[in-house]
Amino acid sequence: MLSPLTPLDWKRRAIKYYPNKIAVIDGEKEFTYKEFGERVDQLSAALFHAGIGKGEHVAVMLPNTHYMLECFYGIGQLGAVMVPLNYRLSAGDLEYIIRHSDAKMLIVDEEFCDPIEKIVENLSLEQIIIVPVPGQKTSLSGVNYEDFLQHTPATVKLPEVEIDENQLLTLNYTSGTTSKPKGVMLTHRSNYLNAANFLYHLGVDHDDVYLHTLPMFHANGWGGVWALTASGGTHVCLRKVDPPLILDLFEKKNISLLCGAPTVVNMLVNEPKAREVEIKTNPRMATAGAPPAAALIQKAQELLGLNMMHVYGLTETSPFILYCEWKMEFNSMSPEEQAAIKARQGIELAFNGETKVVHQDGDEVAWNGEELGEIITRGNVVMEGYYKDPVTTAAAIRDGWFHTGDLAVTHPDGFIEIRDRAKDLIISGGENISSTEVEGVLYKHPAVLETAVIAIPDEKWGEVPLAIIVLKPGLNVTEEEIIQFCRSEMAHFKAPKAVEFVESLPKTATGKLQKYRLREMHWSGPKRVN
Repeated sequence: MLSPLTPLDWKRRAIKYYPNKIAVIDGEKEFTYKEFGERVDQLSAALFHAGIGKGEHVAVMLPNTHYMLECFYGIGQLGAVMVPLNYRLSAGDLEYIIRHSDAKMLIVDEEFCDPIEKIVENLSLEQIIIVPVPGQKTSLSGVNYEDFLQHTPATVKLPEVEIDENQLLTLNYTSGTTSKPKGVMLTHRSNYLNAANFLYHLGVDHDDVYLHTLPMFHANGWGGVWALTASGGTHVCLRKVDPPLILDLFEKKNISLLCGAPTVVNMLVNEPKAREVEIKTNPRMATAGAPPAAALIQKAQELLGLNMMHVYGLTETSPFILYCEWKMEFNSMSPEEQAAIKARQGIELAFNGETKVVHQDGDEVAWNGEELGEIITRGNVVMEGYYKDPVTTAAAIRDGWFHTGDLAVTHPDGFIEIRDRAKDLIISGGENISSTEVEGVLYKHPAVLETAVIAIPDEKWGEVPLAIIVLKPGLNVTEEEIIQFCRSEMAHFKAPKAVEFVESLPKTATGKLQKYRLREMHWSGPKRVN
């Protein structure tokens, strides 16, 4: 007997076996699994009464709150498609996504209504639902979320929806850094299997207390929105990344698991309170989004006691495709050696399919940690394609393989390690220089808080590395000192030829560095002459 694979079934299971367990903590609010399930069903009934049925699209622009969790389940169990929106996007990008996604309804947090006010007349939405926020006021016309739930007639019954595991569950849009945002079509099956990977490889169990540090809109919270419910764990919502608050929550809520980009890890270890807090739960933290520096992983483990776990993926792969598996033989290594291993992206996960690194001709690179190639993957978690964009889909999925655009090597033990994005690789005088390798060295310097390394034009070498650095408060260092430090740690040709000190670096909502914005500033003017 075949039963469709859908993460929505985990809600049914959690309510059946853990009805009185705390499912969600959101500030002062707490909901048991029974109470959470009732709210989800109320939302589904209200949506159905408003005309949302199987296959309809609902856009949702909310931070990490219980409302966002309710939308993932309440929209999906109708057979409808949720379109999570990045609330940091411009009004223009939001207009494009809402129109392109064919969303009939928008559920929006009151704090993020301003850009919608600017574009609402250009949208074809049938209804707007606004989640009220104390202290916020908007002129956007819409229905209060709680009123929307409560005023649905009691006679409205939830329809019995037959779910096909290959139908869309969410439509997630990429950041659109080099073109218009692309709608990634993720199915019930791909979300289920990605969450299964999350459960197994991150060791999720019934007693876990998970902090939603990562924006839930980003690739469906990497699967955390489903996986914690599957185990009957507790979701702790976090409206925005606030390092002192996160450190408080470690102690007060006994956080045992969280996820975040390396920049979030960096914020935590450099928070002054990090040296005072007593974290007794030895939390596991999965990091991805950009290759983390080994020095940063080591600092997080030593200072905060975090058990760092490195994963890798993309929105197009639901997102996980690699996991840095820990082996007992690594325990005898030095902290520096352990951190270097944890900085690798790792090996294939159990439930997703096949991933490898290949040359341009399609042949796999040698497992020697030296030959550079592109990571490609195929299997259960790869997207159905880009919504209404068969040309771009065909360019990304070729001969059954999804091409990631990430350049990597494969070590003798099969562990894959990213060297760079194809567009971030620096080619100087014919030599390939990995920007992430240079960044890894820079993070060893005691004065460096954050850094990004990019290529800048050079008349002699074509392009050379530039280090853009945010210094730790109260510390100073010169350009020459940084360059000499790098030369002492790596081949001279790889070291930055120039250094810029800045107050901050541009990032996405998930904390990922936006190197394209830095490159734009340096490639639009005259070429640099040494």
